[in-house]
Amino acid sequence: MASRTRIGRMRWLQAMLMCLVLILMLSACGQGASPGTNDTGDQAQEQIQEQDRVVVDGMGHEVKVPANPERVLASYLEDHLVALGVTPVAQWSVHTTSTQDYLKDALGDVPLIDSKLPPEQVASFQPDLIIVESAASVEKGLYEQYSAIAPTYVLSEEETADWRKAFLKVGELLNKKTEAEQRLEKYDRKLQGAKEKIHAAIGDESAIVLWVTEKNVYMVDPGRSSGTVLYQDLGITKPNLAQELESTGANWMPVSLEKLAELDADHIFLVNSEGAGTAEALKRSIWLSLPAVKEGHVYTMPKERSWLYSGIIANEGIVDDVLQSLGVDATN
Repeated sequence: MASRTRIGRMRWLQAMLMCLVLILMLSACGQGASPGTNDTGDQAQEQIQEQDRVVVDGMGHEVKVPANPERVLASYLEDHLVALGVTPVAQWSVHTTSTQDYLKDALGDVPLIDSKLPPEQVASFQPDLIIVESAASVEKGLYEQYSAIAPTYVLSEEETADWRKAFLKVGELLNKKTEAEQRLEKYDRKLQGAKEKIHAAIGDESAIVLWVTEKNVYMVDPGRSSGTVLYQDLGITKPNLAQELESTGANWMPVSLEKLAELDADHIFLVNSEGAGTAEALKRSIWLSLPAVKEGHVYTMPKERSWLYSGIIANEGIVDDVLQSLGVDATN
C-alpha cells in the first residue's frame, strides 16, 4: 500500500514539473515576441538601413547609391568631402600642377585626376560612387561612361549654384546628413560673431574682391565664391561696380580698365596677384587712383588661400582672412 502511495506521489510530481516547464516555455515565447527584445527584428531593421538607396539626381537619373560609400570620386567637390571626414580616391587638378592648395593638408597624399575626368582615369581609381558637379560635365556620352564604372550622381543647377545645398546633398549621399547639418550650424555661429566684429570695425564701408592676372582683371560674382562670403554671409556693403555689372553665370567676371577706374570700393581684396605682368598692371595710373589704393586698404591673398573656391572649408578661410586683413580679433 505504501509503495502504491509513493508511486502516485512521483507521478503527481512529474506532472507538476511538466506543467511548470510548459509555463516557462510559454513565458519565454511571449517575451521573445516583444518588440523591445526581438533580436531577429533588430537585425532585420539594421540590414534594411544598410541597404543601397535609390535616389534621383539633378538630371533625372535614378541612381543606386551604396549605403556607406568607401571609394568616392567628387572632382572639384573635395571641400565637401573633407569637411565630412571623407578622403576621396583622387583629387581635382589642372595639368597635374594646379590643385586646391588650401586643402593640401588633408589631400596631400591623394593622387591627382585631370579636371576633365577622362573615363579611363576615372575607372583606374575604382570608385564605388561618383558625384559630378554639373550636367555640363557629363555631356557627349560621358554620363553613360561614368555610370558604367560606378553609380554616378549629378548635382542639380540649384545645388551647383548654392554651396550650402550642394554640401547638404553630398552629406545625404554619403549617409552623413546629420554631420553636414551640424557642420553648417558651426559655420553659421562663426559668421554671427564675425559679422558683429566687422560691422564694428568698418561700419557700412564697401569692399570688393579682384583677381588680377598677367593680362586681365576680374571681379568676383557677388553671388558666387568669395562674393557670397563677403556680401551674403558677412553682410559687407557692395561697391558700385558689384552692383552695376550683371552676372555672367561665371564665378569671375572680366572688368575693363575703363570700368575699373570707376570703382569706389573702400577696401580691395586682391587675389592671387603674383608675377611680373601683374606687378606692371598694378602700377598703372588707373589703379593708383582708386580710393582703396590711396588709403592703403588693399589686402593681397596668395594662391595658397581659398578665395578662388567655394565650400565650407574655403569660406571659413575667407572669413578668417577678412578679419585678419581688417585688423579684427578673430578669436571668439
